[in-house]
Amino acid sequence: MEIGVPKEIKDQEFRVGLTPSSVRELVKNNHSVFVENNAGIGAGFANEDYLHAGAKIVSATEAWSQNMVVKVKEPLATEYQYLQPHQLLFTYLHLAADRPLTEALLNSGVTAIAYETVALADGSLPLLTPMSIIAGRLAVQFGARYLEKQQGGRGVLLGGFPGVKPAQVLILGGGIVGTEAARIAVGMGAQVQILDVSVPRLAYLETLFGSRVELIYSNADQVDNLVPQADLLIGAVLIMGKKAPTLVSRSLVSQMRSGSVIVDVAVDQGGCIETLRTTSHTNPTYLEEGVVHVGIPNLPGAVPCTSTIALNNSTLPYVVKLANHGLEALNIDPALAGGLNVKNHKLLHPSVCEVFPDLA
Repeated sequence: MEIGVPKEIKDQEFRVGLTPSSVRELVKNNHSVFVENNAGIGAGFANEDYLHAGAKIVSATEAWSQNMVVKVKEPLATEYQYLQPHQLLFTYLHLAADRPLTEALLNSGVTAIAYETVALADGSLPLLTPMSIIAGRLAVQFGARYLEKQQGGRGVLLGGFPGVKPAQVLILGGGIVGTEAARIAVGMGAQVQILDVSVPRLAYLETLFGSRVELIYSNADQVDNLVPQADLLIGAVLIMGKKAPTLVSRSLVSQMRSGSVIVDVAVDQGGCIETLRTTSHTNPTYLEEGVVHVGIPNLPGAVPCTSTIALNNSTLPYVVKLANHGLEALNIDPALAGGLNVKNHKLLHPSVCEVFPDLA
């Protein structure tokens, strides 16, 4: 199969769909790989690295014109022109929060498989998990930074100081993102609370954190009581394929102390904070109700070398399977079949169909 790897064009997005090591594996399997000029430079991979691995360096148009296109982030509006029938697109899509992209994919006739909905039999998400781990860890690093006074925050040190209380970190959701955020926040010495609706998940988290994290069953009363006390609020809610539910209202945000910080990792699924809107690495924050908001949808793009390698470690087996077997791979691998979102001008993933019933 002929596989294209375009350069990512999202703001400050330096990750790349395939590493030279992944290219080498595909070439060993008798596939041809076409990498856009300097596509990997931001992640530390030069054109020469791809050439040595057996790839060809091409233009954006040529990278997009191949049978299969492997990316990291969803196509942006300027890339819709490259989408074509009989093409296989394998990348993160997050369609539930992006109707224009959903319509563009449907109109183009492309077959689109989303990393984030590839699901194993136990419900785990093997291609979303590595970026969720990194995003959870980065959420706390970013939050600690924007609590600094010079960044618009309260001027609070996350870990406090002997005789001075540490910051209060409240995490909405105890999944992968929330767990990793808690791990870093605890390591930095903060007081950490996790809200989750799953008692079994809370029980599991107790085995990880013991008494170092306050684990609380999530309901409206707990959210109302705890959000105003938080110095750093992290949104870590995920419902696969669906828009994230709004858990924190504007009126509740207005009760937070001036200079508190919100980092909503769920922003690429619409966000779980009413006042949250998408930001970027170039313009990462804005002030709303006196609170610093961070809504960067490609948070792992801040560490593109780590993120690209971590992502490829998980995606490569699926890329090889698709390259070797084409769409027959969906019949071979049920997990991969769960990633199918769009095919033959039809919206197929049940969760996305619920969000856009008129497009189904």
